[in-house]
Amino acid sequence: MHGPLSAAWLLVALCAATGAYCLLRMRSGVEDQRRTAGGEALMGFGMALMAVPAAVLTPPSWAWLLYAVVFGAAALPALWAARRGGHHLHHLVGTFAMAYMAVEMAGRPAAHAHHGGGAGTPALTGLFLAYFVVYVLWAGARLVPTATAVASGGPTPAVGWGDRPELARACRLSMGIGMLAMLLTM
Repeated sequence: MHGPLSAAWLLVALCAATGAYCLLRMRSGVEDQRRTAGGEALMGFGMALMAVPAAVLTPPSWAWLLYAVVFGAAALPALWAARRGGHHLHHLVGTFAMAYMAVEMAGRPAAHAHHGGGAGTPALTGLFLAYFVVYVLWAGARLVPTATAVASGGPTPAVGWGDRPELARACRLSMGIGMLAMLLTM
């Protein structure tokens, strides 16, 4: 990842913590939430691995191709779930974006694999950037009323901490911000 080393490590920590929380959310009693949390955990840990600074680890090109295969395979269940709409469409876009970034990184020389550059921003990178900017703004605005209601003692359903919708939204917002940071380095 291009940029200050401390920012890269913060991104790694954010994505890994989000992935870990999503693993805990997989203990939910609701099957759809478990399945969604599994996909989000994969995204969080995958983003954490991809964001490790080049000064620490420069993966070989075959590792980037492996990432592309993993996220391409993760797109299949996301595609199936996307027919129901909602946040499943976001998962589909996210898996495509991760596979796209992995393919782009596989095509770069090892010395520049974690650095932005090249001849401008490709159109697909621009589309993903635009999508994630809109998503982050939308998800952040959607999270504020939930947090305000909880802080003011508003009605909250009796659910386990792993099933709390505001925490799931916060995780999605965190991963959206992380995705935006990673796309900016492309």
